[in-house]
Amino acid sequence: MPRASALDTIAALASPGGAGERAILRVSGARAAELIERKCSLAGEPLRSLVRGAQEVEFHDGEGVQPALLLWMPGPRSFTAEDVAELHLVGHPGLVDLALRSVLDAGARLAEPGEFTRRAFENGRIDLTQAEGVAALVSARTDAERRAALALLEGGLGERLGGIRDGLEAVRALAEASLDFDEADTGHVPTKDLARRIAAVLDALEDALRWERQRSRGAEDLVVCLAGAPNAGKSTLFNRLAGGELRAATGPALVSDVAGTTRDPARGRWTVLEGSDLGVELVDTAGLFAGEAAPTALDAHAAARARAELEAADLVLVVVDASEPGEQPAVLAREVGPRGLLVMNKIDLAGAAASPPEELLEAAASGHGWVAISAGAGTGLVELARACASALDTGAASASVAARAGLAARHVEALRAAATSGRAAAQGLALQAPLDLVAEELREATDALDAISGRTTPEDLLSRIFARFCLGK
Repeated sequence: MPRASALDTIAALASPGGAGERAILRVSGARAAELIERKCSLAGEPLRSLVRGAQEVEFHDGEGVQPALLLWMPGPRSFTAEDVAELHLVGHPGLVDLALRSVLDAGARLAEPGEFTRRAFENGRIDLTQAEGVAALVSARTDAERRAALALLEGGLGERLGGIRDGLEAVRALAEASLDFDEADTGHVPTKDLARRIAAVLDALEDALRWERQRSRGAEDLVVCLAGAPNAGKSTLFNRLAGGELRAATGPALVSDVAGTTRDPARGRWTVLEGSDLGVELVDTAGLFAGEAAPTALDAHAAARARAELEAADLVLVVVDASEPGEQPAVLAREVGPRGLLVMNKIDLAGAAASPPEELLEAAASGHGWVAISAGAGTGLVELARACASALDTGAASASVAARAGLAARHVEALRAAATSGRAAAQGLALQAPLDLVAEELREATDALDAISGRTTPEDLLSRIFARFCLGK
């Protein structure tokens, strides 16, 4: 079935169907300003003269007037890189349907599933790996699927491969240029130089493949995240549990009496129960501040990164300073809900509570209970391991593993194909094969990389990817 014209101005509901407080009607395309100005009573300058902004308007739906909030986002600084308008309407299904039909009658076309994101992809705003992440996120039905999609969105594989692709293109250009010259000519590139350049690209490709395989193994692992207020003892606990099996080149988490020492997430592998095959990726995060702003901009940035890690975790250990619980544990326990396990730390200190206070237990009621430990003294860690093993033995956790592994499979396969073609090019050069055959292998390696970002992805695969979206996305 042929695609509808990419030149059309499209419209669709970007919010779930049914009744709600608000509904979002999204319009994108060259005629977005014209259509909105025809349907809305605007104050001030015409839309096309505005950089971007929001204003309250009256929307004329053909049968009456609806109050609405208009968000105007002109291209190319919009998600689709086109002029985009969003109307935030009262979420009554009848009124929303009138509004959509009114915009369509004015000249917009109903968007196909995923067409907004496809336009973002085709206009260079996102690559295909990011689009896949968006597709997985908007179609997620469970927390496990949502966390898997977020993990893919953070992969950054497209950016990592940019330099490798440039290297492949450069060495292929040299090989093709040498076809027109004899070895005695100044335009000929020596075989040793070509071999050196191919070897460098191959090393980078192998590194990328190892990185993506490691990320895939990480995706196949359950993720356990340590969270809590500054100086709750998270880093001490991380060092106890990870046992030096670090996944990042950051070294062990720095332990200090100064609150807020940890800023960048540290990652390690934790074999939860000795003698078992239950291994997880363990993540230590920056301290989170409850009821107050972070002391510095750096602390605020670190806290934002910490919350992103919490979103992607299968289990969150809410680490509590048992001698001084504070407000943060209850806030976190409510936030992570059924994925939380309270860890009352520092029970060896004078004045430490023997059990969580009542308000904390209430906040954590939907989670996996609590355990008492001393990370510094090493007590209670067996009980913690058993509680974690029990919490992770759930269908939701298994679904998270399967979803993350499936999202990574296409990328690993494409990288493997690129590396295979790169090795064939190197071998052909060593065996003095014709340079056009060497150049062809390099081209195939480039095509394999381009399939990841979507440069050479077949139309049928693109259609399958974007067909997974709902209308309005």
